[in-house]
Amino acid sequence: MMSAVTEIPAAPSDLAVAHFAAEFSFETDCWDVHDALSRGPDFVLLDVRGPALFARGHVPGAINLPHGKITDRRLAEWPAETLFVTYCAGPHCNGAARGALRLAQLGRSVKIMAGGITGWIDEGFDLATGA
Repeated sequence: MMSAVTEIPAAPSDLAVAHFAAEFSFETDCWDVHDALSRGPDFVLLDVRGPALFARGHVPGAINLPHGKITDRRLAEWPAETLFVTYCAGPHCNGAARGALRLAQLGRSVKIMAGGITGWIDEGFDLATGA
């Protein structure tokens, strides 16, 4: 008897390799961001939530730029080749994807930090507070 897991066969290995390899082009995780921040990041970390939520708790070193305010003018201070990493509240929030989409539409390189604030806290990392 088949379960819901086995009812649809798994993808062939070559397709699985392409799929899972591509995921790393689109996202990173909280652990890797934390490690990079401790070494001096080679990307700009954007908290795309509103200022009130940012002030209550954010990843140390993040810049608050709500996804609806991402414009060419706001990005002008960073070189065109800058990699941006966006995050929001967590897996229940699509703000990181909205911010990433906006950055990509503006021709900027971008990844999402999977897990957002929820993932950051789950890893046991501290939050900064204030603006």
